[in-house]
Amino acid sequence: MRLADLPHRFSRLLDNVASDPARPSRWRGAGWGVFLALVWMFYLIGPIHDRWTGGDRLRSGLAGAAVIALSVLIATTFALYQRRTDSANVLAEPGPIDPRVWLPLGAMSLISAGLMILLGFAAFPTLLYVAATAVLVLPTRESGYVVVAVVGVTLLLSLLIPGWGFGVGTMALCLIPVGIWFGREVGTRGKRLREIARRQQSELTIVEERNRVARDVHDILGHSLTVITVKTELAGRLVDLDPERAKTEIAEVERLAREALAGVRDTVGGLREMSLAGELATARTALHAAGIRADLPVVVDVPTRQSVVFGWVLREAVTNIVRHSEAAHCTVRVDATSIEVTDDGIGMVSTAASGSGLTGLRERMRAAGGTLELGAADGGGLRLRATLS
Repeated sequence: MRLADLPHRFSRLLDNVASDPARPSRWRGAGWGVFLALVWMFYLIGPIHDRWTGGDRLRSGLAGAAVIALSVLIATTFALYQRRTDSANVLAEPGPIDPRVWLPLGAMSLISAGLMILLGFAAFPTLLYVAATAVLVLPTRESGYVVVAVVGVTLLLSLLIPGWGFGVGTMALCLIPVGIWFGREVGTRGKRLREIARRQQSELTIVEERNRVARDVHDILGHSLTVITVKTELAGRLVDLDPERAKTEIAEVERLAREALAGVRDTVGGLREMSLAGELATARTALHAAGIRADLPVVVDVPTRQSVVFGWVLREAVTNIVRHSEAAHCTVRVDATSIEVTDDGIGMVSTAASGSGLTGLRERMRAAGGTLELGAADGGGLRLRATLS
């Protein structure tokens, strides 16, 4: 590779990262990795400095390089392999393990062993980072194996190394990886249970709505069709005996049929009715049920056309926030020509960004003569803005 090609290759790398739909999740994982790595890097500054000032500069230099390499590995492994457990995939079966994930984990184990040789007891807790990284990038069973291995190595070293013994420090080094593993498992199971409850609640809401419609249709048509049937039979018998009365009964049947048809249209219209005020009330309830703080306008004064279109925008935006965003806060701003919905969640997600809901919303806005913008919010999260003048 020529040196002149480096800028072009680096530009292509940035383009690929920017177009990656998993970018927010990956770089959030990288952020956690960098944080943990920096904590450990600062912790080891003291032992490395002591050896440097003590004249053992070769050993301290090697230890410093090993700490930097370990930090880079932690951040990279988090960014590339952290397993997501959001609502989009928390109920899915764990996918196959990328075999490449064992390379950084193995390298981290070797570096940890090297640091133990170079720095002694001060570097033994680096095994915790191997265990913590494994818990976050491997499925439950495989990460459990790594945790057991780390605990076993810790116990073995406590027996083999003179002067160490099984004390409070050894107990902590054994219990912390187990606690991390159990915490991850409990958190994942909790997310699964919450997602199951949310989906069951959604299904129950649909069933209740169907039952309501069935009741409305029965109430509207049941009586009318019964009367229509009776009057039609009566008119059939009166055609020859009393034609004038038969005509009266037929006219009454027509009136009843028109009333029944109007009732059905009103019921269907109720299902299709859309207004921004109604959707704001529904959004407030849905966000509260999902544990998301909502900053919504209490009163809106927009034209009827904008009210209907913005109602559809708000419904789709809130649906995506509840289902996909993992947000803690949602803000809605409305004026006479636009509505803007922002959240502080994970941002663009492939399942949400390419779903049929947003596709239909774009088509609806285009048909109404408006525009729809979707992008990153300031400080992270997602911003959806619809404009209709």
